[in-house]
Amino acid sequence: MSDGQPLPVNKLREKLLEPATDIRYLLSKGYVRKSAITFVSNHYRLTEHERHVLARLVLSSETAERRSKKKLSCSRLEGCDVLVDGYNVIITIESALKNEPVWSADDGFLRDTSGIFGNHRITDTTFLAIDEMLATLSALKLKSATILLDSQMSNSGKLAQYIREKAKSNNFKANSRTSKHVDFDLKEAGADSVIATADGIIIDAVEKVVDVTECWMMQSGKIDETFSLNSHGKRTKEKN
Repeated sequence: MSDGQPLPVNKLREKLLEPATDIRYLLSKGYVRKSAITFVSNHYRLTEHERHVLARLVLSSETAERRSKKKLSCSRLEGCDVLVDGYNVIITIESALKNEPVWSADDGFLRDTSGIFGNHRITDTTFLAIDEMLATLSALKLKSATILLDSQMSNSGKLAQYIREKAKSNNFKANSRTSKHVDFDLKEAGADSVIATADGIIIDAVEKVVDVTECWMMQSGKIDETFSLNSHGKRTKEKN
């Protein structure tokens, strides 16, 4: 199925509210998530992008609740060692800086829906997103932050070096390195580690998670600019 011209985000949200409700209903009846999304998307004749949005945002109530319980509020991170899923955070902040929509998913984590991870290219906005991420981490008064970047992504070494130099110049204790298996490193970090990511697979595998994009948007006064596929239209509030 080919995509036409993407809808403006408000019209996209309006179009997807009913399909999202239908998917949640099927999930509550025990349907497999992928099958439920495909069935509903076919019924409403949705485009590939619209299906992608639903897949990123709509979850069963059980999954959403389980993940939300792992989420630490931004105010609870003082003195913590945080491992950051680098590209996951950078690309989402970058999307917001480019005025692309950022959504609050059913589990309360903020996600972009650009789908550009494998095709990501470094631009000036990438470096600005990194600067914003580091400023946010520093303001959270962490003990330390380690930003992991997927080595298979182009110029990851260059970005890791930039992060190290930028953190050093700001007297912020942060390190960055590349890895061939970032997901594995984050999942195996240990129960005491706080993981900064909005990747659902990683959230499911760890104990404590923080949404750094949410912290940044709260600090920047942008949090009300996010969108949701809940009928009330409001994002899930941060838990203390």
